[in-house]
Amino acid sequence: MDVVMGATGQVGGATAEALLALGREVRVVVRDADRARELARKGADVAVAAYEDAEALARAFDGAAGVFAMLPPQFSPAPGFPEARACLVGLVEALETARPGKVVALSSVGAHHGTGLGLVTQLHMLEEALCAVELPTAFIRAAWFMENAAWDIGPARESGEITSFLSPLDRMIPMVATADIGRVAALTLIADLKETRVIEIEGPRRYAPNDLARVLGEVLGRPVRAVAAARETWEALFRAQGATNPQPRLEMLDGINSGWIDFEGGWTEHHRGETPLKAVVAKLAAGQGAA
Repeated sequence: MDVVMGATGQVGGATAEALLALGREVRVVVRDADRARELARKGADVAVAAYEDAEALARAFDGAAGVFAMLPPQFSPAPGFPEARACLVGLVEALETARPGKVVALSSVGAHHGTGLGLVTQLHMLEEALCAVELPTAFIRAAWFMENAAWDIGPARESGEITSFLSPLDRMIPMVATADIGRVAALTLIADLKETRVIEIEGPRRYAPNDLARVLGEVLGRPVRAVAAARETWEALFRAQGATNPQPRLEMLDGINSGWIDFEGGWTEHHRGETPLKAVVAKLAAGQGAA
C-alpha cells in the first residue's frame, strides 16, 4: 500500500490520483475525511490524522510500502517556524515507529541551502529531519508552482494588470505544474529506492512574469501587463492580506529574485514536466468563471 499525506491539497491530491490511475492500493492521510470523499469514491482508503499526532500517523503508515510525506503550507508562520517543527516531531516519530519501505518527500527548489530561504527554510528542516530517520528517501525539490497564477486571474480579468513580486519582469525562473509533481512523486513511490535521491523538477520551459502576463492575456482574451511591486511596499501589502509575520515570505522572494534560491544541480536528478503554463492558467481561469 502507498500512503499519501496532504491528499486534499494540490500536490498530495495529484500524487494520490496518479497512484490510483496506476492501479495502486492507496491510503490518504487527511485532517478532514469529508474533504476526501472523491478520493474514497475512487478507491482510496481514508485515514484521519493531524500532522502533529505521531500515534495517528503511525497507524496510517502501518504496512506501507511507501509514504508520500509533506508539511502543510504555512505562508505566515510564527517566528522560528514552531508549526513546522511540531509537524516534523510527529512525522519523524511516526516514520520511526511504522518503518515504511520508503519515503518520498515534497521539498523545494533551494532547500539545500541553510540560510536566506524564508518560507523555504521549512523544507530545509524537513530534509534534515527525514535524513536522520535512516529510511530510503527521495526528496522532490519542486520549482515555483504554476498554480500560483490563480491569484492573478481576477486582477488580470478586471484591470488587465497583474502585480508581480518576482523581478525583473523579464527574468525567467523555473515553474512547474502540480500535476507533474504528483506524477513524478507517484512513479518514485513505486520504484525501487535503496538510498537517498534528490529529484529537482520544473516545467517544460522557464517563464518570466512578462510571460505569465502574456499567457493570461491569451487565455482571457484581453491585453494583460505585469507591473513589479516596489520592494518597500511588500510588507504592507502582505499585512493587508492578513499576514501577521510576512518576513519569511519577503526573504523567500528576495532569495528567488537574487538567484540564491535555485536548483542545486550537480549530483541531483533533474526532471522536466510536460505541462505548459498556458494549460494550467486556462484550467484555473475556467474554474474562476468565464473569460
